[in-house]
Amino acid sequence: MAALIECAGIRKVFHLGDQAVQALDGVSFEIEEGEKVAVTGPSGSGKSTLLQILGCLEAPDGGSYHLDGRDVAGLGEDDLAAVRNRKIGFVFQTFNLLPRATALENVELPLLYAGGLRSRDLRQQALRAMDRVGLSDRLQHLPQQLSGGQRQRVAIARALVTEPRILLADEPTGNLDTRTGEEILELFEELNAQGRTLIIVTHDHIVARHCRRRLVLRDGRLQDS
Repeated sequence: MAALIECAGIRKVFHLGDQAVQALDGVSFEIEEGEKVAVTGPSGSGKSTLLQILGCLEAPDGGSYHLDGRDVAGLGEDDLAAVRNRKIGFVFQTFNLLPRATALENVELPLLYAGGLRSRDLRQQALRAMDRVGLSDRLQHLPQQLSGGQRQRVAIARALVTEPRILLADEPTGNLDTRTGEEILELFEELNAQGRTLIIVTHDHIVARHCRRRLVLRDGRLQDS
């Protein structure tokens, strides 16, 4: 049976003026369903670029990326959007919440984009996601009325609301204090124990130690898997 994620010889080049920057240079690895993987390496090593490619937000310039047995390069924009919405949840360091929307409204957004749900069902699904992250008592709060940890939990609920198989997190504890960061890591542990595949970009060794495997990047190349 094929791995959930299969990357072979992934390359990505960015052009800054007349200079070409090789962000990824022949990166190959596989990730099985249910794994919890840390992507680590120094600043500028290609970690976030790799996460963008895994999340179907960037296309590689070379190599192949198969997600759940499908060649991502062969998908059109509509199919890519459907993959992002249904199979992948994103958690960012800066939370990326809409400031004028309530916590519950922020969580409902991916369901609105996906379409196909009645208003009542959409609301119930969002309520379940908020309950999973322990924020049923903060539904009507705006982001600025929440602590950093609570905002990250809202972001995680938003990532989970479509029941994706994969959760991609980019420095998810970077803006949190140590204690709050530990709480988020415990939540990730629970989600992984339930079968969710987690891929976490981090420069924090404590976060990396919570993962069972590391992909170490340096100068766009994989050092250890």
